[in-house]
Amino acid sequence: MSLYPWQADAWARLQQMRARLPHAILFHGPAGIGKSDFLEAFAQALLCENVQPDGHACGQCASCNWFVQGNHPDYRRVRPEALEDEAPAADGDDAGAGDGEKKSKTKTASKDIKIEQVRALADFMNISTHRQGLRVVVLYPAEALNMPASNALLKTLEEPPPGTVFLLASNGLDRLLPTILSRCRKFALPLPEHAQALAWLQAQGVNDADGWLREQGGAPLAALAQAESGSRDELDTLLQVLAQPSIDGALRAADKLSKTPLGSLVAWQQRWLYDVFSYKLSGVIRYYPRYQRELAALAGRVHTAKLMRAIKSANERRAVADHPLSPKLFVEDMLLDYTACCT
Repeated sequence: MSLYPWQADAWARLQQMRARLPHAILFHGPAGIGKSDFLEAFAQALLCENVQPDGHACGQCASCNWFVQGNHPDYRRVRPEALEDEAPAADGDDAGAGDGEKKSKTKTASKDIKIEQVRALADFMNISTHRQGLRVVVLYPAEALNMPASNALLKTLEEPPPGTVFLLASNGLDRLLPTILSRCRKFALPLPEHAQALAWLQAQGVNDADGWLREQGGAPLAALAQAESGSRDELDTLLQVLAQPSIDGALRAADKLSKTPLGSLVAWQQRWLYDVFSYKLSGVIRYYPRYQRELAALAGRVHTAKLMRAIKSANERRAVADHPLSPKLFVEDMLLDYTACCT
């Protein structure tokens, strides 16, 4: 498997760990940068029978052939049902959702990693490896583990089976149990430099690559997925309400946006608030240059204390966005709270 251009340095750093490989590595970084692809490439390299000098898999041996075909006996992938029909590049990020047909397939699929999935690893870990090498388990996104599954995984990480390596990926370490964090070696995968990500998007033929990239917080795979969808309708619906906050506007928008992934809505709002705050302090807009006039007007009339309260509220809301009791009520509360802070 090939890496993305921005992952070359991280790959070189990772090779320094090969001599004394931890039993569990937790790769962490923003969604939409290709963490899951990075894990898959490393998993294949760990199982390869003829590893290349740069640490990559050879792509030719029997182990590599099994891996590419998806039936390597010493490899298991654990992820939510909702991701099974999606590309691994999505990193488990809702912002990377694809076309309408794909959404309909996964609409009722679980977004959690369940205890049954973790328990199913027991038989796999208790039998001899097929090629007398390593067993590799890839799990992402780690924050999708529900509480019973987290506890089951923790027991395994506390007493790791010999010859087994766990590769986990997370979009946010603050959403994981501290006990799981303590059992893993953490490995950061940062956002690529803007110029590098922009060049890659342009090479994919994306029109307005800079705009898409900024709106997705600098995450190139999320930007590509959104650009391929060809629509900013949901984003613009939200931003128009944020630009002109009102109770009526919030309620109307909540009805329209209730089926939009809530994690995406909160992330879009957080970026908007960052732009308002940044413009207020320095006149700089990072994420939404298309809305410069609206951002400038809002920055000029909202008191800093109210703006800070809105930022704090958005940050707290992000932690519960994946498990709302009611999506529509969640969006209503989010927009009404913002309206109260910014009017």
